[in-house]
Amino acid sequence: MKGSGKQIALAGCLVILAGVGCAKPKPIQPKNPVPPGTVLYQFTKKVEGPVELTVDGQRIPVEQPRKKGKFLTISGLSLGKHHLVLLSPLDVFGPDQMDVELGPLKGEFKVLFSQQIKSVLYGQPEPAPAAQGLPGVKAVLLP
Repeated sequence: MKGSGKQIALAGCLVILAGVGCAKPKPIQPKNPVPPGTVLYQFTKKVEGPVELTVDGQRIPVEQPRKKGKFLTISGLSLGKHHLVLLSPLDVFGPDQMDVELGPLKGEFKVLFSQQIKSVLYGQPEPAPAAQGLPGVKAVLLP
């Protein structure tokens, strides 16, 4: 008699766990709507930076007010299709290149995989020239 009670409890727990494990995951959404002309990236882990951003083949300077950031906001983009590329010597992004289509009603929100890498560079790398940017386009890495 004692064994059958444990078996029933175990079976009930398995049914509950199966129901919890099969629940649909909630999609990650921005807290506020993304304004038109803006792309908002949310990284899965904090990015140490520095981050190199290229929009349509033109390098854009990325402001980084804090040491690490979880969100990259690119504002001031014109409507239409843009090709974006993200690079960093200390972080890896997935995907690191993407095309976004900006419409007149809202901006674009994406969640990107990010991971820090530990690498050893021998010697001094050549400093990259300063990013010229595009008129009105601003990129900020925020916590």
